[in-house]
Amino acid sequence: MGLGICNLSIVPVRISDSDKSEMITQLVYGDLFTIVEEKDKWTKIKCEFDNYEGWIDSKQYKRLDESDNIIIDNPIYSSDLVEFIENEKKELITISIGSNISNINLLNHKYDGKSMSGKQNRDSIVNTALLFLHSPYLWGGKTPFGIDCSGFTQMVYKINGYKLLRDAKDQATQGETLSFIEESQPGDLAFFHNKEDVIVHVGIILMDNHIIHASGKVRIDRLDQTGIYNNEKNTHTHYLRYIKKII
Repeated sequence: MGLGICNLSIVPVRISDSDKSEMITQLVYGDLFTIVEEKDKWTKIKCEFDNYEGWIDSKQYKRLDESDNIIIDNPIYSSDLVEFIENEKKELITISIGSNISNINLLNHKYDGKSMSGKQNRDSIVNTALLFLHSPYLWGGKTPFGIDCSGFTQMVYKINGYKLLRDAKDQATQGETLSFIEESQPGDLAFFHNKEDVIVHVGIILMDNHIIHASGKVRIDRLDQTGIYNNEKNTHTHYLRYIKKII
């Protein structure tokens, strides 16, 4: 039914067509999507980046024309925590890190802030992850103002030129499984499971047996063969299932 682009800072994507419905993910500025269905004031979309589906308010996006020169490959992302774009009325609109500014001309907007494009190295992944430190946890969130564990890992990798799926259990199907924690390097992903052996958490490995992950907030904790050890609680809070090498 056509294509759309997120023309606002952050847009909630819900599981059903209601303002009271659970937010399952978010669009950030510049995200592209396919329009799947339109119903009253709601639009069902399929995100271009990860094929995630959900409902957004029909007032919170711009429909694109088939004739538009849409850039999908080699996207350019804003790389500061918060930046500004200028609309056609010369008004400033805030955007968060990881906003796709490749198609800014289709929105008649201007941007002159910092940006990143292409595949980056492990050091860049770690440095990007650290920018999110202390961001509050938010189910379905993907920005420094609220983010969940898989939204955090997805956004960090996205900014650095790599595609991860949206949910932790799906991200766990990607990459190469490492046999031992000693084989891991900073930037690798660690996955954690519950009592039913379902993947429920993910984080990014740092130097010296530490991990950065979103739990209450984006935080740094110790990582060992058992899992994540929280020094504040003096206990393991998450139990390690395996480690994946993405790059």
